[in-house]
Amino acid sequence: MFRSVLVANRGEIARRVFATARRMGLETVAVFSDADADAPHVHDADAAVRIGPAPARDSYLVPEKIIAAARASGAEAIHPGYGFLSENAAFAEAVIKAGLVWVGPPPSAIRAMGLKDAAKAIMDKAGVPVTPGYMGADQAEARLQKEADRIGYPVLIKAVAGGGGKGMRRVDRAEEFAAALGAARREAKAAFGDDRVLLETYVTRPRHIEVQVFADSHGNVVHLYERDCSLQRRHQKVIEEAPAPGMDAATRAAVTEAAVKAARAVGYQGAGTVEFIADASAGLRADRIWFMEMNTRLQVEHPVTEMVTGLDLVEWQLRVAAGEPLPLAQDEITLSGHAVEARLYAENPASGFLPSTGRLEHFRLPLGVRADSGVVEGGEVTPFYDPMIAKLIAYAPTRDEAIADLAAACDEVEVWPVKTNAGFLARCLEEPDFIVGDVDTGFIERRLEELIEPWPPSPAALSAAASAAMLAEEDGLSGAAPSPWRELAGFRLNAEPETAVRLFLDGKPVLAGPSESAPAARSVMLGDEGEVVVFEHGEAYVFLSHPPAGRGADAASDGQVRSPMPGKVTGLSVKPGDAVAKGQPLLTLEAMKMEHALTAPFDGTVAEVAVEVGSQVAEGAVLVKLTAAE
Repeated sequence: MFRSVLVANRGEIARRVFATARRMGLETVAVFSDADADAPHVHDADAAVRIGPAPARDSYLVPEKIIAAARASGAEAIHPGYGFLSENAAFAEAVIKAGLVWVGPPPSAIRAMGLKDAAKAIMDKAGVPVTPGYMGADQAEARLQKEADRIGYPVLIKAVAGGGGKGMRRVDRAEEFAAALGAARREAKAAFGDDRVLLETYVTRPRHIEVQVFADSHGNVVHLYERDCSLQRRHQKVIEEAPAPGMDAATRAAVTEAAVKAARAVGYQGAGTVEFIADASAGLRADRIWFMEMNTRLQVEHPVTEMVTGLDLVEWQLRVAAGEPLPLAQDEITLSGHAVEARLYAENPASGFLPSTGRLEHFRLPLGVRADSGVVEGGEVTPFYDPMIAKLIAYAPTRDEAIADLAAACDEVEVWPVKTNAGFLARCLEEPDFIVGDVDTGFIERRLEELIEPWPPSPAALSAAASAAMLAEEDGLSGAAPSPWRELAGFRLNAEPETAVRLFLDGKPVLAGPSESAPAARSVMLGDEGEVVVFEHGEAYVFLSHPPAGRGADAASDGQVRSPMPGKVTGLSVKPGDAVAKGQPLLTLEAMKMEHALTAPFDGTVAEVAVEVGSQVAEGAVLVKLTAAE
């Protein structure tokens, strides 16, 4: 076994690898950009090396800087984590050429599975069933349009390189194909440096089933059973679980055998995930599951597999990289209980899931579940990297118990002033259809409107808000900005039942009063300018003691469409003089590795376009000005 390992990644990913490496007695080395100089993963490591400016393209995505950091620190091995350079065959080759241990599959396997079209051809030859579609080299728009028409709609456009839902678009009608193709190509080019795509028939009730595989350098290949990752939004995973609900023994045997066959076909070593798409219209069936792609790395959702098998997948990675055989044979790997994982993102579901950035003035994760996080209270969520700030994983003997535990955990998340999707996650987990296992990849989209809408605050929350507002008024804090922030956890202010105070929630007035009968709210904070923040249902309910200026229904009445975050303009759909309808896309903004569409707040006319494609914009910058229709 080597003595030290450098993790070529950041945040939760690096912290996860460091935890196992420390337990195994290995020295750990972190790398960091200027934006991450004080990040938790830097403090976790025994040594840390600066590798460049904040943008990933100038730091974490530069192989030469990573290898130089390993040499400077004396690290003997490099673990790429997941994301960034983890599936870059040239990087793997450079690591090996530098005389370092590469904690990952052979470069040849990465290359073979890195391009979805080539991977499908290999799988087809190996006897692994693949999804029907077009994987040709001719990338002319006319040819792709013709192939889409031949396959039939809906059709799925997918980037040949990469994954994570980037460069992927569903197209329902022929006349929508060209626009969707352009958006997919721009996103793929920005994320992977490759704008080539393939086309697949779109399964109308798809389930996303994936199998964890492991292989060593001694010819051993095993699977660690399956995961279900069907709860997705915009093709990005939101909630994952193991094992897959409704999976019978025959179907499990077929899909795991196919996964092992796929790994053997490319001479695989290390951890990998073979992803399948299943037609769930008649339940999971062995003859209705097809190969999609193989991720040649550890996955974000690997903890659910760890929980149901009792194994440490990072330890297996490190041992295989050191030349050891797999710790267990296939018949020694058992499946027990159920695990569910939710991805906690710094994003605002009410604003189209736009990323939320800023300082984490208050950050509390729940107890009682596994919480893998890359941030701490007082840290900052920047616009430079993926907005996932934590993973919450619950394990229990049964699926129902695991879901209930995870839903309760999401309810208990407290983050301020950065917005998160915790409440959205809780509502997903408490959906009756999810609880009974009736899921597919369209589950969230079909219920999006109701899942986005926060639950109303409880009587306890209203009572706590009223008590805090009255206390702030008595202390003269209703218009001040306390520093540090004051937390009033579990307090109650005794008052007559008829005492009430007028507050504003989401721009609307509410009348609330303290109550001795209502249970105490879990956590209450006093914020700026008379704000009272009550945490409940995974939400941060913000009560104001005065009417909100420039908020509520009239917030966009001036017609100024502003940038919700720092980013780059990647597309413009309108020009001055164009008539637009409410909800019509105006432009696309790239931030945190994704494209985000900004839409018209009302029917009107474009008065001014203040940016052009390629413009870098700051948060709050005016991008488009509209005048309301008469």
